[in-house]
Amino acid sequence: MQDTLHNPKLTLLVASIAHSFSHMFMLLYATVVLVINKEFNLTYSELQWLSVPGFVMFGLAAFPAGWLGDRWSATGMLVIFFIGLGFAAILTGFANDKVTLLVGLTLIGTFGAIYHPVGIAWLVKHSKNRGRALGINGVFGNIGTASAAIIAGFLADFFGWRYAFFVPGIISLFFGFVLLYIIYKGFLNDVATDAVSNPDTSTRDVKRAFFALFITVIMVGLIFQSTSVGLPKIFSDRLDIGSGAFGPGALVALVYFLAAGAQLIGGEAADRYPQKRVYLYAQLFQIPIVLIAFITVNYGLVLLAVLMVSLNMGAQPVENALVAKYTPTQWRSRMYGIKFVLTLGVTSVGVVLVPVLSGLMGSLDLLFIAIAFFAFIAFFGAWLLPRDKNSLVS
Repeated sequence: MQDTLHNPKLTLLVASIAHSFSHMFMLLYATVVLVINKEFNLTYSELQWLSVPGFVMFGLAAFPAGWLGDRWSATGMLVIFFIGLGFAAILTGFANDKVTLLVGLTLIGTFGAIYHPVGIAWLVKHSKNRGRALGINGVFGNIGTASAAIIAGFLADFFGWRYAFFVPGIISLFFGFVLLYIIYKGFLNDVATDAVSNPDTSTRDVKRAFFALFITVIMVGLIFQSTSVGLPKIFSDRLDIGSGAFGPGALVALVYFLAAGAQLIGGEAADRYPQKRVYLYAQLFQIPIVLIAFITVNYGLVLLAVLMVSLNMGAQPVENALVAKYTPTQWRSRMYGIKFVLTLGVTSVGVVLVPVLSGLMGSLDLLFIAIAFFAFIAFFGAWLLPRDKNSLVS
């Protein structure tokens, strides 16, 4: 049942925790994979392939999750998200061959897919300043991405790789049951209307916007996927940080923690400035930075990675605000579902690039060239967006 009561602060808190978990759980394996090759008797490239179906499901399951969020219950789907993610991670920790590892990672991707179409639409519906809420929520996504590397690296090196899945899995189960209790007590609910209405837009602008966003969300997703999965290996290969998973994991964590503020900047900019312009510049400025990173083999690479990730992440709250702006309330979870099928499912090609380039070239150097190309296409797509007429500030 839907109610008309909006609870923006608690909604933002729950959505932000869920956002951090969705990214953290998806990237635990990207660091763990550096230290399990001997146990499974597989190469890095072979082990990395096992994660691909999970990333595919992270995108493809977004649409049915969004449909259920619209037709059934957003809060109910978030309970399933936390509990399902917890059980999937624990199952992965018990894996003793590549088949069970594959199944566990795929289930993590399937349950992890629930958050983006359901949680973001739910957050937007409760928020008056959408850009700000999406920016804060995005920071937590960054924290999840950053903490995955350092948590997985620490637990794998000091307790064993299985604990990199056991510990987060138990924590996710705990949050799932806490959320269930909060809903039961009536502190959170589903709402039928937005806290703030959208500005009027023409049918022509809506069609043009979704054509442009079709291009950009795929490119932005390719950049995010390939960067987040490839960075641990790139740092391990290019920088003198010793053996093990903790060193590369700590550097990746540093990159994403330092880049987290970009989400706040992007969210505030989405409320204050023409969203098309902000989105356009974020894509454009990535290109020279990525090309400089291609030729950098010292610790300056870490700073360049911070700038790369900041621009990619800073664009995301703007992108989500644009989707909300052009989508009717009753279709929003499904539209976010379609968006994340593209940006997380189709763009699992970005994940595939990592083992392919590593296997063919022996390094991930050419990944930077691919990312620069993706950024150029994203810039072109952003240029096609309709001109902004007004902002979303209430």
